[in-house]
Amino acid sequence: MASTSEPPKMAGFTVGLIGVGDMGKMYARRLSSAGWRIMACDREEKYDELVKDFEGNNNIHILRNGHLVSRASDYIIYSVEAAVIDRVVAQYGPSTKLGAIVGGQTSCKDPEIKAFEKYLPADVDIVSCHSLHGPNVDPKGQPLVLIKHRASDESFSKVEHILSCLNSKVVYLSAEEHDRITADTQAVTHAAFLSMGKAWHATKQFPWEGTRYVGGIENVKINLMLRIYAQKWHVYAGLAILNPEAHKQIAQFAKSTTELFYLMLEGRADELRARVYAAKEKVFGAEGSPKWESKPLLRDDVLDQFSLRQPENGGPSAPSLPNNHLSLLAMVDCWSALGIVPYDHMICSTPLFRLWLGVTEHLFRTPGLLDECLKVGIEDRTFRRDDLQFTIAAAGWAECVGLRQFETWRERFAVTQAFFEPRFKGAVEVGNAMIKAVLASDEKD
Repeated sequence: MASTSEPPKMAGFTVGLIGVGDMGKMYARRLSSAGWRIMACDREEKYDELVKDFEGNNNIHILRNGHLVSRASDYIIYSVEAAVIDRVVAQYGPSTKLGAIVGGQTSCKDPEIKAFEKYLPADVDIVSCHSLHGPNVDPKGQPLVLIKHRASDESFSKVEHILSCLNSKVVYLSAEEHDRITADTQAVTHAAFLSMGKAWHATKQFPWEGTRYVGGIENVKINLMLRIYAQKWHVYAGLAILNPEAHKQIAQFAKSTTELFYLMLEGRADELRARVYAAKEKVFGAEGSPKWESKPLLRDDVLDQFSLRQPENGGPSAPSLPNNHLSLLAMVDCWSALGIVPYDHMICSTPLFRLWLGVTEHLFRTPGLLDECLKVGIEDRTFRRDDLQFTIAAAGWAECVGLRQFETWRERFAVTQAFFEPRFKGAVEVGNAMIKAVLASDEKD
């Protein structure tokens, strides 16, 4: 709940950052530009590098460790991996300044809140946050979750005031609500793109260089897959493995993928159509209903321009082949099986989720396109090999999450990341431009 009182006097107030990775740097720069005094640290071996990075910024002071940051700061944000939050808070939490406010920027709040309750002094207030976007996305207008877990109205008002400089759209949730919504919107979305990457890696193909993956939907698949694999592995591992709400979603996505693929392989057209259409109605509403008639999230003309395809491969205008879009069919089947209505969480949606939901909606709501996909799935073997590898990959990620295997996740991620790494530079720029165009299109509408 938003505070109603004016923010108190905050002269001399210091914000501390423990963990200065990509998101930590974004926070440091944004907050310091707004005039806040920042004390920050990361691992001690990164001290000299960080001092150099922030040289000339008089509002940012790099310290050697979290003890020094904790003792000197009035609001301390732990911007570390969810997998290590317990260890880091155990190390530095006892040094927290008397009466300070502490929060975290992890993507999974269950282990974060447990660590704060376990290691922080009782006189410390707890107000957590989560910017639902990556470090290279402008935070203006993007969702920012604030969690008033254990805090006075005055402390909560201070945090609101500090983070208002991000110009984000504030969403007030509990830790439990946050984890449920991020599982519904992010965990399965990431699993789909991670599985695409593993499938294309297994078949040794850069999909934008062939003739099979052409057009707006394929542009989204390719660009967002590369965007995810260009990030650090722990960003997605923590959200999936440590979030109790994410396990059933990722397991169901693998189940949906496998069962739909079996129906295609076995030529069971009537069963496939009945299942997919039942999921369509459950998620998108019956044709003619208010939900069905609502404005589409994406315009048809926005995505076609964002292709990585070079002129020697036909360029962006190369003709596209019909595709069964198994990943999109499985996503809707998964949402339907779990009773998830993705539109209910739009206020907390990431740019990536809005794109993924937009292309899914496009497939299911464009006249004739869904029937074409189902026909291709039964009759056309062009994508069989890719679909087999996608199904195997989805099951592999689900097993990894179910067994809580961080090291296995890291290895699976790293080997595919290395395969695509030579192509990241151009892809990330195109992906950023695509997200900007979609957000701009949203604002116009």
